[in-house]
Amino acid sequence: MAIPETMRAVVMNGPFNVAVETRPTPKLQKPTDAIIQVSSSGLCGSDLHFYRGHLKYTPGFICGHEIVGTIAQKGAAVTNFHLHDKVVIPFFTVCQNCFYCHRGQSSRCPHGQSLGNSGFPAAIDGGQAEYVRVPLAGSTMVAAPDDSIPEEMLTLMADIFPTGYFAAARFLKDLPSSQRKSTVAVAVGCGPVGICAITTALTMCGTVFAIDSVPERLAKAERLGAIPIRSMGDDDDPVARIRAATEGRGADVVMELVGRVDALHLAIELIRPFGKVSSIGVYTETFEVAASTLYAKNITMAFGRCPVRSIFADALDVLVREQDKVRFLCTRVMDLEDAPEAYRMFEQRKVHKVIFKVGGSGVN
Repeated sequence: MAIPETMRAVVMNGPFNVAVETRPTPKLQKPTDAIIQVSSSGLCGSDLHFYRGHLKYTPGFICGHEIVGTIAQKGAAVTNFHLHDKVVIPFFTVCQNCFYCHRGQSSRCPHGQSLGNSGFPAAIDGGQAEYVRVPLAGSTMVAAPDDSIPEEMLTLMADIFPTGYFAAARFLKDLPSSQRKSTVAVAVGCGPVGICAITTALTMCGTVFAIDSVPERLAKAERLGAIPIRSMGDDDDPVARIRAATEGRGADVVMELVGRVDALHLAIELIRPFGKVSSIGVYTETFEVAASTLYAKNITMAFGRCPVRSIFADALDVLVREQDKVRFLCTRVMDLEDAPEAYRMFEQRKVHKVIFKVGGSGVN
């Protein structure tokens, strides 16, 4: 089937200003490229950093980095996939041959590019569009599993579920079996990524506390099996609650899932001596902390972008097993043409997440 010369795409024109515009359809530029006909694309919290004007970017870029679709064209070097294969596109492209890819650290692949994130180095147009170009396609794309998970939920695998898995697994996955039941983890933030992190953590340790200021989000976390704590108001003191639950020590692992400096400072207060803080938020502020505070607690802290392609299989295994718990994240499906309304709703926390259905089928 011939690819049309133009397509519809969601374009970021400035703070609180997205529009659906007609743009040229991307073309193959290298033998390692593929052109994907998008069928589903997610609206992610990271998109809001641009929408709110918190990150610098070049206006006019095409948004979106959570992509499921079929291969419409492919370069001669893409030999491990066929035309019309259904694929998931991790948000950061990778070569799988470099120093970092060989060590499972693909988010730092020096040849990689970030889809739909104009503010990041080596960024390219994204996939909230009818078509998207994927560089390094043969080593980036993942074949969609057959019937084990709905397509709308597969969009989670492009970013937020592996990111939540990464936040939890890097300090919880390899716990000795003798410590799993007694380990206490805390999730600071119960947005979509937080929900994915909590879901993962509950498969790896005995107790997970969930902290947020939004009652509806806390209610969702509680249904997963977490113990909810309000971060604001007179009713709850997160630090006191965690210390009371751990004989005064503090949490063994704290997952910071918000990307705000105040949340990171709270994580440091919550952690016990020799505890571990796992932070995956995209920060737009400068973080300052007294080195003596870190020294006094022997804190281990880890930050940064999730290596989606490196951990894809492990994260997908957890999502397939736990999909009923996070299915609610994917129930708001909208047409691509309704993107301005979707962004407004998402920014105002009226929906947990939005999945764009390209072509309009299955919208609600």
